[in-house]
Amino acid sequence: MADKFDLIVIGTGPGGYVAAIRASQLGLKTAVVERDALGGVCLNWGCIPTKALLRSAEVYHQMKNASAYGLKADNVSFDIEAVVKRSRQIASQLSGGVKHLMKKNKITVIEGEGRLTKGSAAPKVIVKGKDGKDTTYEPKNVLLATGARARTIPQAGLEPDGKYIWTAKEAMVPDTMPKKLLVIGSGAIGIEFASFYNALGSDVTVVEMMDRILPVEDEEISAMAQKRFEKSGIKILTKTSVEGVKPGKSNVSATIKGKDGKSVTETYDRIVLAIGIVGNVENLGLEDLGVTVDRTHVVVDGFGQTNVKGLYAIGDLTGAPWLAHKASHEGVICVEKIAGKNPHAFETWNIPGCTYCHPQIASVGLTETKAKEAGHKVKVGKFPFIGNGKAIALGEPEGLIKTVFDTETGELLGAHMIGAEVTELIQGYVVARQGELTEGELMETVFPHPTLSEMMHESVLAAYDRVIHI
Repeated sequence: MADKFDLIVIGTGPGGYVAAIRASQLGLKTAVVERDALGGVCLNWGCIPTKALLRSAEVYHQMKNASAYGLKADNVSFDIEAVVKRSRQIASQLSGGVKHLMKKNKITVIEGEGRLTKGSAAPKVIVKGKDGKDTTYEPKNVLLATGARARTIPQAGLEPDGKYIWTAKEAMVPDTMPKKLLVIGSGAIGIEFASFYNALGSDVTVVEMMDRILPVEDEEISAMAQKRFEKSGIKILTKTSVEGVKPGKSNVSATIKGKDGKSVTETYDRIVLAIGIVGNVENLGLEDLGVTVDRTHVVVDGFGQTNVKGLYAIGDLTGAPWLAHKASHEGVICVEKIAGKNPHAFETWNIPGCTYCHPQIASVGLTETKAKEAGHKVKVGKFPFIGNGKAIALGEPEGLIKTVFDTETGELLGAHMIGAEVTELIQGYVVARQGELTEGELMETVFPHPTLSEMMHESVLAAYDRVIHI
């Protein structure tokens, strides 16, 4: 029997490694099990490297439009290998940073693939090392943070082949720049890749089964986003499905059924699958333990506790919203509960969502439609970027900030944004909601000038007929 630990965390994504650090801070002898690179999918193949790619695309876009700023930039071009190399170097740097944090916090890193079997206080953890040998650990608690992977539909041929049909991972390290690209799915992942490849010159088509893109966002924001994307050259097909795909010698064909019920077959250089994710629940021994799993997601309570004693789970493995910051927060709450603290149970009501396309999109709380469906009488405030001096000076006059308040209580029910740097601005409303600020307190708050954040103030004022600059 190997060393005993108070806690073993399986998976080192933003949920797992943050949970391990907090556990160590609380005095728990902690180990993490990782079969690949520290930092998980988010740091190595998701959140961070995609933002590096999108930043390159943004700078390239600005270079091509330098004349709008009184500047000259001739013969502007890009080197896709160098763009990808920069992205990978950033991911590698941050993965090394997680390794440093593990050492700093005296957390044991166990390389290999973990699975569970029945134990006494908690399930035993069996790790198959790089040498193929098994080592058994008997911790007091086990935390699953194994994340999720791209959803596929093999029966329709929607299964990545690593060459012509890509998941996000292949799309981050393209072997070539596709002249014609099909993106299936218009959630955050699909739209971010559509934005990236469009900015670099690909002819991009986005297919979405729902009646609008970015279906979790406020309808007004989705509509505005679609207009901006189409203006930039992205073709968007809603109420449309891909009936099947067939790889060829150097490309791939897709049969697409439109809202009119008619099917057409188009040829693309590459296809990106962005149709959701499924939890990594396989090969962990969950069935033998009797762990409750619902549609590939482990069922937990507000503290990450499963139905099995001593076994916890967090992050994408436990369901929506599939966001890194949600996983990190869950991890902290979970280990604080394990350590005997008294944290508040995890809730999803105040988790912001961000999409790093161009223009950026961010939101928190209820949309206007959802607020009304929940029985609220609402006041809605809107402020356009064109009314903000900083936005005009930045050359980013297109965008909108929208706030939704409860008429009777003044509670901020939701905030929804599209435009430059809104992924940074949204946190102001998240703090306001967490602190239960009302419209009066927000209106009395002083915002600096000239900033984009002034629009947040103006949107609140607009909800109560006090807007100044429009």
